[in-house]
Amino acid sequence: MIFLPKGFSLRNSGLLSSLRQPCLLLGTIATLTAILGSQIAAQEDSESYKLRAVLVDEGPTLDGSLEDAVWQLGALVDMFVQQEPDEGSPATERTEVRILHDGETLYLGVLAFDSDPQALTATEMRRDSERILSEDNFQVILDTFRDSRSAYMFVTNPLGAMLDQQVANEGEGSRSGRTSSNINRDWDGVWEVAAKQTPNGWVAEIAIPMITLRFPESEPQSWGINLMRNIGRKNEQAFWSPIPKPYSITRVSLAGTLDNLSSLNRGRDLRFTPFVTGGASQIRSAGVTDDAVQRDIGMDLKYGVSAGLNLDVTINTDFAQAEVDDEQINLTRFALFYPEKRDFFLENAGQFDVGSTDAFNRLANLFFTRRIGLSDTGETVPIIGGARLTGKVGRNNIALMDVQTGGALQESGENFLVARYSRNILTRSKVGALFINKAKTEGTHYNRTYAVDMTLAPLASFTVTGFLAKTETPSISTGDMARYLNATWVSQSWQIFGEFADFQDNFNPEVGFLPRRGIRTTKLHFEWNPRPDIWGLRVLSPMYNILYTTDQQNRLVSRRHHFMSGTQFDNGAYLNIMYNRHYERLDRPFTVRKGVAIAPGAYHYGQLRLSFNSSQARRIYYNLMLAPQTFFNGTRVDILATVGARITSQFSTQASYSRNDIDLPVGEFKVHLAAFRIDYALSPKITLRAISQYNSSTEQWGSSARLRYTYRPGSDVYLVYDEVRRDPTDPTGLLEFRDRQLMLKATYLLSR
Repeated sequence: MIFLPKGFSLRNSGLLSSLRQPCLLLGTIATLTAILGSQIAAQEDSESYKLRAVLVDEGPTLDGSLEDAVWQLGALVDMFVQQEPDEGSPATERTEVRILHDGETLYLGVLAFDSDPQALTATEMRRDSERILSEDNFQVILDTFRDSRSAYMFVTNPLGAMLDQQVANEGEGSRSGRTSSNINRDWDGVWEVAAKQTPNGWVAEIAIPMITLRFPESEPQSWGINLMRNIGRKNEQAFWSPIPKPYSITRVSLAGTLDNLSSLNRGRDLRFTPFVTGGASQIRSAGVTDDAVQRDIGMDLKYGVSAGLNLDVTINTDFAQAEVDDEQINLTRFALFYPEKRDFFLENAGQFDVGSTDAFNRLANLFFTRRIGLSDTGETVPIIGGARLTGKVGRNNIALMDVQTGGALQESGENFLVARYSRNILTRSKVGALFINKAKTEGTHYNRTYAVDMTLAPLASFTVTGFLAKTETPSISTGDMARYLNATWVSQSWQIFGEFADFQDNFNPEVGFLPRRGIRTTKLHFEWNPRPDIWGLRVLSPMYNILYTTDQQNRLVSRRHHFMSGTQFDNGAYLNIMYNRHYERLDRPFTVRKGVAIAPGAYHYGQLRLSFNSSQARRIYYNLMLAPQTFFNGTRVDILATVGARITSQFSTQASYSRNDIDLPVGEFKVHLAAFRIDYALSPKITLRAISQYNSSTEQWGSSARLRYTYRPGSDVYLVYDEVRRDPTDPTGLLEFRDRQLMLKATYLLSR
């Protein structure tokens, strides 16, 4: 049920008149882009990288070998070229990949030869671990709609570990290891891997059911495809279809082609996953302990409405298996960003995304799923049910979601409606619109967000992204607009971008992430990436950027000059030297810690930061950071140390500790953050992760353990234990528990 106030219409909302002039601007830009695009012939030509799909009657048996005779029928790929370290040169180790399908499943057989098989880097068996990417691995990316924007990506290593992710907008924002909302690593597809090490290297067999993928209704079909092998000890990346150094495999516009795909069968494309949960909890409040037993049932349903559209329905949604958030320290005036980890909100999340592009300077995300089913303090709000329709119809991208929450925490339930439409234009460009409505089940409060957005890419190296948005809230009629524009140019040696954002005082996307409003901010960034090829140096990254922020009256609020010199070594280590020069104007006191407030005024201060990260592919790795600085009218010293050990292929551990020493005229204090992780994998299907974290700013010690058993693809059993200990009155009383919970959750995938 969708709640809209009486008398609502687009016309009386004021959106049309507010957006008319900017829309003309967007139309002009789109026209110019079309003219430019027509003058650029084959900007990303991969015509020479084509494979012809091979249809077989019966696929191979997955046993970690390529001895099945059917593999010899598959299309062969055996020519890989380096991106790193020597772009364009043949790969130093031979790789053979055979590709075939039986209509229901796509199979890839990988034979990765190695001249020194004893030196293979393979210690990770857990699913979706980022460490897989720093080890020996094989990656395949599939652009099933051949739209040069979106794709499915699958990664495995010599131990058969699995990592999968959805890619939107070619992973924009992920360059040089940067995180990006356009890469959804938390998505879990249904697929299988069998791998083993051999005297000559390693072998992997990959099976990807067609029901896991979305693709158009056509016969025959043509997909974008690219293959990559990472050789861990050499820090070497080799591709089938070459990718220039500024980009990664997510640059699907540079992928090759897998054509003549015929007789593809997704069955009825109906997946039903019922689940059952049971457990017990103890919650202590005001000295009283409340014991409770939980038991519940629910279900998730996935149905292919068409070849390009997928309907997801969830009832009595439960996220007992979701991992806990990593603790963070906040010494700023603004909210911290925590990533989404709940399954229902992860698949096709990129289709709803409208926001700023730089994850290190996150200005705004107009839709932020953690506003649904979670309070501002992270407490769970029950979700009664929800439905989501996502996919493609031709060049049109459709994303629609409706979620209903129940009453909790002395608040009534809420309904969330999100509608997103975009249309692909030219090779890599698109225009779109977003509408969000949040409404109380009881009462009259509502909040709406309207937006139009664009991504224009007239050149392979040049991209313009922007949005224009308005919010609507009762009793607010003016000052509720926002605009954002980013222009980025990337080459082999340079990255240059400019960014501008204007968020008016009353712009309030309650279902979004907006750390700061009532500001105008401009950022200019210049980065040079020379490759000296001496002394084991791979890439130097000197950069400079300036961030300039004013209020709505154009009075300077803050300014930051950022200087950095980064050095990446051939062995994967990274050294970084950074200096920031800050100006901050406070119009009101800033309470940095209880009892410690910084007075209004203008402040100049500087930050020096030195950091060194060893290669994450090493069995013992470490990260070190020291940052002495002035801080408003005082001083501050930050330290961070992380040490990890991959003891065996099944067992690894990591410990980290950070400390912030703050000394201000009004008081001094220290903030500590410590974390300890243990990961154990009996096999790629049975994994255990345990984490314990202490945050002195919240005076809280939390521990969590999660055992996951994937007994068949898409079906899991989770055993989860969570505990929080806290005693704000006695720092020595951390062993006193506040609440604890033990939960068992089982899911079973039924598909046709």
